[in-house]
Parts: sequence; C-alpha cells; structure tokens
Amino acid sequence: MSRAEADATGHPPQAQSPQAQSPQVGPPALEQTEPTGIVGAEAAGSAGGPDAEPTGPPTPPRPPWAGWDPLIRVAGVVVSIVATIVTGVLELFLTPLRAGDFVSIWGGASIGSGRGPVIGLGILFAVVANYLIAWFAVGTTGRRWALGPPWALWTLLMMFAAGTRTPEGDYLLGGDDWVAMVMILAGSLSFAVYAYRMILRGVSR
Repeated sequence: MSRAEADATGHPPQAQSPQAQSPQVGPPALEQTEPTGIVGAEAAGSAGGPDAEPTGPPTPPRPPWAGWDPLIRVAGVVVSIVATIVTGVLELFLTPLRAGDFVSIWGGASIGSGRGPVIGLGILFAVVANYLIAWFAVGTTGRRWALGPPWALWTLLMMFAAGTRTPEGDYLLGGDDWVAMVMILAGSLSFAVYAYRMILRGVSR
C-alpha cells in the first residue's frame, strides 16, 4: 500500500512478507501422478497385438475306434471257449483223485492208483471254474448269449467223457463214480446260478 493511500484511509502502510515480495525462482513443481493403466495397456497390447496368433476353440478329443467293441466281444467268447476245454479236461483228470495219489504220483503212478478215499477235488474245481468262465464271458461281451457257448461246450464234453471208454475198457466217467455224477450236476448248476443272477441284475441284451 502506498503512502498516499495510507493517508487517505488513515491506516499506516503494511509491510509485505519476503515470500510475497520475492518472485518465484526455478521451474514450477510438477505434480506426481501414478502411471495407472500402463501395465494393463502393455498386457492388452501384448495379448492383442498385431503379432499375436489367433486362438480358436479347443480341438475335441478323437473318438475311439468303433471296431474295438466287436473285437473285444469275439475275443471274450474265444477265450471263454478255450478256458472251458482246458478246465473240463482237468476236471476229468481230477475225478478219480484219491488221498494216496499225492504221494504215488511223484513216483510216476497215474491218478487214481493210490490208496485212500476219493477226494472229490474235481467237484470244487468244476464249480469255481465254470462260475468264473461265465463271469468272464458275460463281463467281456456285455451280452447274455455269451454264457451259452461255454455252457453248451462243457455239457457236451462231459457227455462225451461219460460215453467214451479207456484202453482198459473203462468209461472216463463211470455210472458208479459218484464224484463224476456230482461234478456234472454241480458244474452245470454253476452256470445256471450265474445265469439266474444275471437275469436278476438285468444285463442288457
């Protein structure tokens, strides 16, 4: 405020502060701003830049070969038939097995030539083997008819053995051999029991 203005107003002149009188020296202070959005812009530029390869929908998995299903079915039936023949022959050999054969067969004697009672191991073997064969045939094919070939083949094999004579004139399965009669009955019932359980479960045709 000048002296003339002070005399007119009646107030003494006020002194100005040094900060107000001295002009500002140096460049003005710059406001610090955080570079927001730079990382997102760089990520967007790297993902969608001109050099980025276009990504399409994922490739669907290749379907399995359609020929495996019939091939597995045929293989299951063939294996069950071969297993029926092998186990059926073993059951015929085990029919005359006696308690003394466990010692005599090591000396070269035939089965049934030993002493002691007939064990009947062929009965247990027929029941277990036939049930497992039926389970394998139906399980690999998924069809009810797969039980028929091994069942029919086993029955024919037992009938053939019952009507066939050995070189000594004896039947392979004699009418007086109670083990053979029970084995035929139990082996056939083993197939029948599995067929009945299969019907109750409702296996697809």
